[in-house]
Amino acid sequence: MTDFPTTARVVIIGGGAVGASGLYHLAKAGWTDCVLLEKNELTAGSTWHAAGNVPTFSTSWSIMNMQRYSTELYRGLAEAVDYPMNYHVTGSIRLAHSTERMQEFERARGMGRYQGMDIDMLSPKEAKERYPFLELHDLKGALYDPNDGDIDPSQLTQALAKGARDLGARIERFCPATGVSRENGEWIVHIDKGDIRCEYVVNAAGYYAQKVGEWFKPHGGRTVPMMVMSHQYMLTDEIPEIEAFTKDHGKLPLLRDVDSSYYLRQEKTGLNLGPYERNCKAHWITPDDPFPEDFSFQLYPNDLERLEWYIEDAMARVPLLGRAGINKVINGPIPYAPDGLPLLGPMPGVPNAFEACVFTFGIAQAGGAGKVLAEWITEGATEWDMWAVDPRRYTDYTDADYCIAKGMETYGHEYAMHFPWHAWPAGRDKKLSPVHDRVKALGGQMGAYNGWERANWFAKEGDDTSLDATHTWNRTGPWEARIREECEAVRDAVGVLDLPGFSRFNLSGDGAADWLGARIAGVLPKPGRLNLAYFADNRGRILTEMSVLRHAEDHFTLITAATAQWHDMDVLRPAREAGLILTDHTAEYSTLIVTGPKSRDLFTQIAEADLTLPWLSHQPATVAGRPAALARVSFAGELGWEIHAANADMPAIYEAVLAAGAKPFGMWALNSMRIEKGYRAWKGDLSTDYSLLEGGLDRFIRFDKPQDFPGKAALLQERQTGVAKRFVTLIVDAGAADAPYMSTLWHGGQVVGETTSGAWGYRIDASVALGMVRADLATPGTELEVEIYGTRHAAIVQPDRPLWDPDNERLRA
Repeated sequence: MTDFPTTARVVIIGGGAVGASGLYHLAKAGWTDCVLLEKNELTAGSTWHAAGNVPTFSTSWSIMNMQRYSTELYRGLAEAVDYPMNYHVTGSIRLAHSTERMQEFERARGMGRYQGMDIDMLSPKEAKERYPFLELHDLKGALYDPNDGDIDPSQLTQALAKGARDLGARIERFCPATGVSRENGEWIVHIDKGDIRCEYVVNAAGYYAQKVGEWFKPHGGRTVPMMVMSHQYMLTDEIPEIEAFTKDHGKLPLLRDVDSSYYLRQEKTGLNLGPYERNCKAHWITPDDPFPEDFSFQLYPNDLERLEWYIEDAMARVPLLGRAGINKVINGPIPYAPDGLPLLGPMPGVPNAFEACVFTFGIAQAGGAGKVLAEWITEGATEWDMWAVDPRRYTDYTDADYCIAKGMETYGHEYAMHFPWHAWPAGRDKKLSPVHDRVKALGGQMGAYNGWERANWFAKEGDDTSLDATHTWNRTGPWEARIREECEAVRDAVGVLDLPGFSRFNLSGDGAADWLGARIAGVLPKPGRLNLAYFADNRGRILTEMSVLRHAEDHFTLITAATAQWHDMDVLRPAREAGLILTDHTAEYSTLIVTGPKSRDLFTQIAEADLTLPWLSHQPATVAGRPAALARVSFAGELGWEIHAANADMPAIYEAVLAAGAKPFGMWALNSMRIEKGYRAWKGDLSTDYSLLEGGLDRFIRFDKPQDFPGKAALLQERQTGVAKRFVTLIVDAGAADAPYMSTLWHGGQVVGETTSGAWGYRIDASVALGMVRADLATPGTELEVEIYGTRHAAIVQPDRPLWDPDNERLRA
């Protein structure tokens, strides 16, 4: 084993906890011919100075899954690989200062219990019983997680490394990779000692991930969207009271005051205080602070002035802290993606390359990340839908300014509540509609969708449009009356929604129809028509949804969600290998949705087109004297058309639509209306957590068509044995808040499913939730309960048809 390896199935670049976990899980999956390269010693990056906290808490289903798996793995890892580790499962207490924070905790508790974790809520008095040194001023309550704790990051990494080596995988330390090239469909990783030829390569380079990512640009890659933050934590001297408590009761629970933005953990018999301060500092972004060639086992100088408020607040909360001297300050680099979540999954645009990098909480997530990475590589799919961390969730708008602004915003609000009505202000206006200024002048309150600015709702003079107004989970707010007005305008007259950023691909060439038909579960539309097509993975799970507009026998336009742009390009990219022409026109065209019972009257005034063509047809047309395409379809579920036109022509068209009487409406009104129709949204209702049959998409599957398609065998087997879950629409007696994503569904005292989206339906005047429920309970009339922020509300399963216009008479009018 002393000879340097020249071939491998997988090469992982980076020897932190995540890289070591990836190697270990690949080896456990039977892929032992894998090599990890580390430029220095294992743990030399962010791992060695990490605090080592291991929470499970998250309001993201996939992140919670990943972190929960880590805790389960770490409990048995020392014994499994015969390597001693300090892993303390102490439990944790998260403090709440407000009702809104308690609601967030209740939501996380519901998700955690669904995943089998015994998370609980505490009163202030109960919190003090578990943490007797706690002061209770300003507290509403707390969340207790018995699975939380801390681990020694270096020991964890070495244990994973030993487990990988024992199974036959290789680790090369002090062996920096210097670049990559590609030859005959294989990767060649260049090292001073020689080259390694491999099938797959993984960028697990931590805060060096952007530098490593540049090597892949000649092969279709992009600059990795990330930046580096300075994170400080301080260790105190020993504290006699904690030493005495530990002898009698064991280690204190980990304390997090999330509203004040710090954690406080027992470290030996002292304390470890780690704030996430608003006046935070980014590193390696200016000429006087250049990116270092090597920062192994190094730290930044202390900068405690930034932390003064947090230290004082923590001393008021736990006065013992103020009686102890500071023993050591750690100030080290932590990489941040714009949303603070890692990049874990396929490298956008690059074949057989993956990313497992930019982990802000790498110790807590390393175990789960290794599992997910190994599944991506060995199976081509993951057990849980992992879109929240998929690198393809970002596209070409993530320049350096964006990454720095968002990284600092995310760090400074690390524990912030992510309210459904709140739009974070940093890094905005990266992609603008051709009518952006006009939309804002009309009162548009904007949100970012794959970098594209779209109006969420339209404010009137006197409406409170402050960020503070959005700090609520409840339905009520200045937007509510406006959303109702917008929905009623679409219901009674005609509305217009400016919708830039639809992902838009053209597919053509001899055999395009055969190629596309063999990849979708259903059938293709005829020329001049359009339909929805679903792509399944090999397990029959929902990979993506596209609108297919057919222009000619072998010429198609495929339209998908804005955020799906790079994901769906990966789905379609094999068309090029088949000799077809595939082009991305997302940035060249824009879209207006013009919909409502008076939309035909509107187009009669401003368009030259055949307005008698049926629902699900499309045609070239002239609108306001400009060339356009009209597609007779409406995500709002009313008579209507989408106008697709070149960016330069859209201002004239938009003005003509407004002048002809259309009322502007926003994304929140559209969401309400699509939920009333039971229309699914990608990566909410439609994800790889569910099969096409579970998702209620039976009518889009043609098992008898001549072509085979991915997932057909699995779906046939599932059809024979029966689905475990089934998609349902629910009317909910919801109270003040509608059901958020992943609210648990209850029946007979048991959790039997989850919601995938929810909103108030202003046309039916009821709260609606879409969800997945145990198949035997998917019968219309079944009485369930939906847990919304800790309170269960009655819900009734509805017939399998739209709640609004169930026979689609308005659509077809």
